[in-house]
Amino acid sequence: MSDLKGRVALVTGGSRGIGAATALRLARDGADVAITYASSPDKAQAVVQSVQALGRRAIAIHADSADADAVTAAVERTVAELGRLDILVNNAGVFSYKPFEQVSREEYTAMMAINVQAPFVAAQAASRHLASGGRIITIGSCLGERVGGPNMALYSASKAAVIGLAKGLAQDLGPRGITSNVVQPGPIDTDMNPADGEGADAQRQGLPLRRYGRSEDIAAMVAHLAGPAGDFITGAVISVDGGFSA
Repeated sequence: MSDLKGRVALVTGGSRGIGAATALRLARDGADVAITYASSPDKAQAVVQSVQALGRRAIAIHADSADADAVTAAVERTVAELGRLDILVNNAGVFSYKPFEQVSREEYTAMMAINVQAPFVAAQAASRHLASGGRIITIGSCLGERVGGPNMALYSASKAAVIGLAKGLAQDLGPRGITSNVVQPGPIDTDMNPADGEGADAQRQGLPLRRYGRSEDIAAMVAHLAGPAGDFITGAVISVDGGFSA
């Protein structure tokens, strides 16, 4: 409970799934937590209440990650209301499964705005507040390095982009004692990719562990990187994917 005591985290897209699990795990480790959400204010408030039940401060900020100004404002509000910022978790993202030939320019722009621009903008805004020991952790995807099938070119491109972003941030911010890493989930049982959804059995068969992961599995890795054990880890791309990348 004391590893992150006195620290403040911002988790984008923190109202459900991996984001909610991450917010709760960081709170259990002692951090005060802000989350952003684009919809479902009731779910966001439920996360806030769960964090507060752990004895930590929490706020929910309505911010569409496609809106760069809203992302920046969320960082500033976190600092204004919680007093500082130590950990940024770029979690908000969208998924696309569509034949490459059918992807419109509008769909490309929307995907890149949320999956790439938002982490860039959030990191840039956060960098003005992060002190030595600060953390930037971006949730990527196992599909950012290995595309397991067709119809995911756009999504995979967006998740490959955040690898380059994180490595660049490691170089740019490392001299200030700030780390930057990517956590790459494999098939995780969430609303975006439910373990009982269409194609889930095929995904399981492609994994050495033959099962889906849990949001808490990703949250545990984020907590590791955010805490003292992550102090000398930067520029890393860490897969938590049940062996998809093996």
